[in-house]
Amino acid sequence: MTSTIAKINLLKTSTQEAWLHQALANLDLILLDHSHCERKAAGAALNFMFRYPSYAPLVRKLTAIAQEELEHFEQVNQWLDRRGIPLAPLTPPPYGATLKTHVRPPEPVRLLDSLLMTALIEARSHERLGLLGEHCPEPELAKFYRSLMASEARHYGVYWVLADTYFERNVIEQRLDELATVESDILSNLHPEPRIHS
Repeated sequence: MTSTIAKINLLKTSTQEAWLHQALANLDLILLDHSHCERKAAGAALNFMFRYPSYAPLVRKLTAIAQEELEHFEQVNQWLDRRGIPLAPLTPPPYGATLKTHVRPPEPVRLLDSLLMTALIEARSHERLGLLGEHCPEPELAKFYRSLMASEARHYGVYWVLADTYFERNVIEQRLDELATVESDILSNLHPEPRIHS
C-alpha cells in the first residue's frame, strides 16, 4: 500500500494494508459504521462537557467539536441516503470498549486518560479516512473522505491541547506512550467485520 498520508505522531503503528482491502471491498458497510462513529464522537465531546462543566477551556473547545461532529454525522447520513443504505445498528468492534478499560477511574487521571484515548481515536480516524480518500475507487466518495481529513486532524489536536492545558507534559507523554501501545495492539489482528476501527 503506497500512501502519501503522513505518519501521525500520536499513533505507534500505521494501519495495515489488509484493513484497506477489507474496507474498500465493503464501502457501504464502512459508510454505515462511519455514521455511527460521527455520532459517537459528538457524544464523547458532550460527555466531557457534562462531566467537567467548570473546565471552561474544555467546554468551549468541545462545544465546537460536538457541533462539527454532528455536521459530519449529517453529511455521512446523506451519503447513506444517496446509496439507499438504511440507518441500522451495527455490532461495534472491540476497539473502543477495549481502550476504555484502560481509563483509570479516579480523578484527575480519568480526565487525562479520557482526553488521550479520544485523541488516539481521532488520530486513527484521520489516518483511515485519509487512506479511503486516497484509495477509494469512487471519485466523489474519495473526495468526501478527503474533505473530512483536516477537521479530523484538528480534532485530535484539540484533545491533545486540552490534555496539555491541565497536565504536565512529561506526565502526558508517558501516559500517551502507554495508551498508544494499547491502541496499536488492539488493531494488530484485523477484526473480521469491516469497521472504521477494525
